[in-house]
Amino acid sequence: MTQSDLPTPLVSAEWLQAHLHDPRLRLLDCRFDLRDALLGRMAYLESHLPGAVYADLEMNLSGPVSESGAGGRHPLPEPEALAAWLGEQGTGNDSWVVCYDAGGAQGYYAARAWWLLRWLGHRQVAVLDGGLTAWQAAGGELTDAEPQHSPATFTPQVQPGFVASADDVAALPAGTLLIDSRAPERYRGDIEPLDRKAGHIPGAVNRNWLGALDESGRFRNAEAQAERLGAGDGQPTVTYCGSGVSATPNLLARELAGVPLGLDNRLYAGSWSDWVSDEGRPTATGNTDTAE
Repeated sequence: MTQSDLPTPLVSAEWLQAHLHDPRLRLLDCRFDLRDALLGRMAYLESHLPGAVYADLEMNLSGPVSESGAGGRHPLPEPEALAAWLGEQGTGNDSWVVCYDAGGAQGYYAARAWWLLRWLGHRQVAVLDGGLTAWQAAGGELTDAEPQHSPATFTPQVQPGFVASADDVAALPAGTLLIDSRAPERYRGDIEPLDRKAGHIPGAVNRNWLGALDESGRFRNAEAQAERLGAGDGQPTVTYCGSGVSATPNLLARELAGVPLGLDNRLYAGSWSDWVSDEGRPTATGNTDTAE
């Protein structure tokens, strides 16, 4: 097999079963619960895919939160720190990495890990389509044994064009679509359970990240993603959410629709929690443009 044998940005449970014992494969279990940060790790310790290591959203896939809130609730990790952690877990530049999560958040946390590795310049990374549910439905085995992978060297090649800053968002060129990936009620400002203000960035349209998935929790096909995210009209986008997590399934969905990560498919990593950390930034409420 060659490196091109890893499908991207998604792999099926059946593909993963057929390649589970390839020595190049590394699995990241990304389960997490924003209401209780311990639940994901506890679920991992109880059972996980063979060979998987646990990737904690707040310990591994985010950087330290600032006192001012600048950078948001889940700031990007320092590239060297994330690369060092990946290497300690046995992931090197030649590894195939498959990320998965579970439950109603299938594709949510796994896409964050997928995006981070792509940001570090690693192309051989994919999300398990349908997550743990699809794996079990396909008869995949689980274990409680923690793997002991030999350390590897992961040298990051950061892709700065994948990221938009708050200043970039405040001065978006004409024709750029700003996508808010949160639930419609948070976009409208009806509720705000996590951040200091309710509402959305003026000019943003709402495309709930859950719309990227079908009823089974798998990603919809390229045509459906293009229709909901405008991927067929050549319009560049910047996508945000609350803290740079739920935006990533929409970024993956745009890549499925033929728009690769980069200047036409960027993440505002700090997202709403970063935006409202500065009282001088404008906000809006109401149902300006919302759709699944």
